[in-house]
Amino acid sequence: MRAVYGDIYRTLLESLRSGEWPYQSFIPSESQLVERFQCSHNTVRRAIAMLAQQGYVQPIHGKGVRVTYLPQHRAPFELGGLETFAEASARNHMNAVTEIPAFEEVVCDEALAARSGFAVGEPLWHLKRVRRIEGKALILDDNYFLQRAMPGLTREIAKRSVFAYLEGTLGMHVTMSKRTITVETVDKDDRAYLDLDGYDCVAVVTNHVFDSEGLMFEYTRSHHRPDCFSFSTVAMRQEV
Repeated sequence: MRAVYGDIYRTLLESLRSGEWPYQSFIPSESQLVERFQCSHNTVRRAIAMLAQQGYVQPIHGKGVRVTYLPQHRAPFELGGLETFAEASARNHMNAVTEIPAFEEVVCDEALAARSGFAVGEPLWHLKRVRRIEGKALILDDNYFLQRAMPGLTREIAKRSVFAYLEGTLGMHVTMSKRTITVETVDKDDRAYLDLDGYDCVAVVTNHVFDSEGLMFEYTRSHHRPDCFSFSTVAMRQEV
């Protein structure tokens, strides 16, 4: 069963994204949220801490919790928190489709081990997934998944949502993603699968994903057409 604070977090997040509480306004008080959700003060604080960590709100001592979320409109796909493509598509009300031109079982060799972190000899699922947004192929995912972490993965599951399968069916808790973003010249796969619209470079997000036990179960390189990609992050300066 999911933690109550996680449900509260998702409810508050949807309210923020929908504009229920405008930018720079204050969300309801902690006491009001406790009454609304019929939970403890600590549970509400945990949910708000998650929102603050991702830059949606900022708790201000003696005043309340101020909204710091401001929607960005540059690109149809904004990379920020640990969110699946299906979740991002639903949040942005996008007409999004996933195609899978490659789905195979491979064994990790030395070259792949060096760049991914998987052990040599580890059985993996290898997928290529093309993400179409409003009919245009804008993202190409080159995925490697740890087979022993997700037995029974199929093409149909991967077409819908791998994370939904992991969390909903297998009961895994996905907790952390380490990302590196680079700009690279397009390669043969980009030319074959993406609607590049004349661009000769792509934004590449290299992603290592971990579960609650610290096990890395995914290594992915996502190629994004640059005019349809943005990245948001939160940086905080420690008080001294």
